[in-house]
Amino acid sequence: MNLTLNFKNILFSTLFLSNFFALPAHAQDNNVVKKLIQRFLSSENDSTRGASLIVLPAVGYAQESGFEYGIAGTYNFYLDKSDLNSRTSNITLIGTLTTEKQKNAKLTSDIWTKNNDYHILSELRYRDWPFNFYGLGSDTWLADEDLIGQKLIRAKLDGEKKIVPNWYAGLNIKYEHFRFDDRETGGIFDRDNVLGKLGGQYLALGISSLYDTRNNTTYTTNGLYTRLKYDYSPNFFQGDNFTGSELEADLRIFKKLAPTLTMAGQLLYRGTFGKNVPFYAYRDLGGDMTMRGYYLGRYKDLNYATAQAELRYRFMPRFGIVGFGGTGGTFSPERHLRLVPSYGAGIRYFFSLEHNSTIRFDYAFGEKRPGEKQQKGFYLSISEAF
Repeated sequence: MNLTLNFKNILFSTLFLSNFFALPAHAQDNNVVKKLIQRFLSSENDSTRGASLIVLPAVGYAQESGFEYGIAGTYNFYLDKSDLNSRTSNITLIGTLTTEKQKNAKLTSDIWTKNNDYHILSELRYRDWPFNFYGLGSDTWLADEDLIGQKLIRAKLDGEKKIVPNWYAGLNIKYEHFRFDDRETGGIFDRDNVLGKLGGQYLALGISSLYDTRNNTTYTTNGLYTRLKYDYSPNFFQGDNFTGSELEADLRIFKKLAPTLTMAGQLLYRGTFGKNVPFYAYRDLGGDMTMRGYYLGRYKDLNYATAQAELRYRFMPRFGIVGFGGTGGTFSPERHLRLVPSYGAGIRYFFSLEHNSTIRFDYAFGEKRPGEKQQKGFYLSISEAF
């Protein structure tokens, strides 16, 4: 979740709501402010193996969408409270509208079953939202920005079974349906060699492998995470619809340097393969998870690779700070890899000490291209970037 409007109001609303929903119903008296402050600063666990819920206001502004408003919430829980090794499961819902009548709704889940025998990931999404297109490759320019209307329907399900301790293997399925309309005809969307300009759909079937020794899935301080995922999209729908394969490799390493200090690193590769691949199946650089500081899709190509690191300092049970940096780029056989920088800092608020769940405030910088302003962004998100 990436929000960009009025930092002071967002911060106040975030802190108030995160603690208001944790207060008992009878706290409707003159001491409510005192109780909020105590709850906000308390170093005691929220509960004993209990669940936690947080609801945030989702507000922001972008030129292409106008003023955005809505809610975002996440529910953390254990499927087996009696097992101290049971990993945190979560369900997250985001729903927003804009003054330009755009709509966005996303429901995701990350579930760990009893004994951590199964790991299940899911996503349902509907998005009626424009985006800026800058062309293909890593050498595109802000002056070529072209506004494209988009309607997206997505359904994803990944299921993985524990084969031996820490190693999982599984199957996955994904369906995506796109529709586009060019809001500014004559721009680079018309001129560039882009396939699938009207949209398309595809169904992908795949396999995955996960090796996971993290000590905690929400705020990891020690361990290794490596996941390899491959899927193939048969020619079910003919025409300009995507037919081909996708590959993703994700490696994360976490090392505790001191009781309150952690070094975290990630290497990530995403690739799309096939003949005549439509642009909606290309890989995007940017967003609030990797290569922070760049508009998602600022650079777009068949392959995307990035490396990032974070130094995390949790100076209080409820608060931490983070410094991060990385580099990455997009590439293909036709367009070379050009690595660009990403760096910044952030604040962490732990709304659930039982689950080590965080609200993330990050400010990030990207590159400054000749004749353009430096790319940058503010991010308000639920959960860590990795």
